[in-house]
Amino acid sequence: MRHHNSVFHQVLKHVPWGEFNRLVDEHKADHRVRRLTTKTQFLALLFGQLAGAQSLREIETGLMSQSARLYHAGGSCVARTTLADANARRPAALYAELFAFMAAAASRRTRRHLADAVRILDATRIRLSSAGTGWADTVSGHRAIKLHVTYDPYADTALETTVTGQRVHDVLPAKDMEIEPGMTYVFDLGYYDYAWWKKLDANGCRFVSRLKTNTNLQVSAERDVPASSNILSDRIGLLPQRLARSRRNPFDDPVREITIRISTGKTIRLVTNDLDAPADEIADLYKQRWQIELFFKWIKQNLKIRHFLGTSENAVRIQIFIALIAYILLRAAQATQTAVKQPLAFARLVRLNLMHRRTINALNTHKPPPETDTRQMTLNLNPI
Repeated sequence: MRHHNSVFHQVLKHVPWGEFNRLVDEHKADHRVRRLTTKTQFLALLFGQLAGAQSLREIETGLMSQSARLYHAGGSCVARTTLADANARRPAALYAELFAFMAAAASRRTRRHLADAVRILDATRIRLSSAGTGWADTVSGHRAIKLHVTYDPYADTALETTVTGQRVHDVLPAKDMEIEPGMTYVFDLGYYDYAWWKKLDANGCRFVSRLKTNTNLQVSAERDVPASSNILSDRIGLLPQRLARSRRNPFDDPVREITIRISTGKTIRLVTNDLDAPADEIADLYKQRWQIELFFKWIKQNLKIRHFLGTSENAVRIQIFIALIAYILLRAAQATQTAVKQPLAFARLVRLNLMHRRTINALNTHKPPPETDTRQMTLNLNPI
């Protein structure tokens, strides 16, 4: 009888196991481990993400119910207490680096030419339970952490992520990230820092953002705008030379201000250091920023990062990064088939068929019953 791998096993084929094993050795994650290896921990938590498990007990029960099919996937049953101990002690940096490696590979596969080199920066808050999370900041009575993301809109995935307290300003992790020369960075008002803009410009990067309402541009040139368009003005000038506390503005190069009217009728002012591109191209770049909002919405609704399986900071970080790894694996698995176009529908079909033995390309089709031999029904086993 022909063997068919489970859907879970087929999704795991997109994990770079060579890099995973290298990271396990580098972080000594399996040093003096007797029961639960890091790979088993990873598979158990990934199973929980893809299956939509709400607790460690649910992961334990789900793995036990599918123990016969875990062998080919390389997994095994896990006791919830052992898994809880591993989540509290195993290095979260291992999963952060694994995610970064997989995200970079996904971005390289989808980049077609230099025009696709766009990065969107933003951050979102993830609320935590008040029980056992005293390490997290409290704002307005709510404990939360902040997930800072560098997002590739063409690969539809996060590339770099940083987890901080919710009081940390958005631009601070951005200042620590590695700047890619020639890249286009798109961000909102949370990254309003002239010195950082100067650093981007010095590295040959293009940036697109918004101007604050109280920022006055010293206009030096006015450009024509297309008739009957949503672009109201296109001007070149200098940012204010002086900042608060009589500090001098380090960004003294000319910038471009494009005023546009969005679909709601509101008027916004965009700023960029690109003085040559068409105004509608700059407007379209900023419009792409909405994709990261949709990304945040998708992972919060479909992955388990709202209800956490552990209360320690290490356990929370591990769960967040495995959720992001699960997102990359789902997108990679979806790319291998053509039957299901919508990412949400595909994720739900994977959840429903996770341990079923059927191909990824047939998740939305009815599985035909096995063929029967009519001779067997009548016990007529004589050769024909």
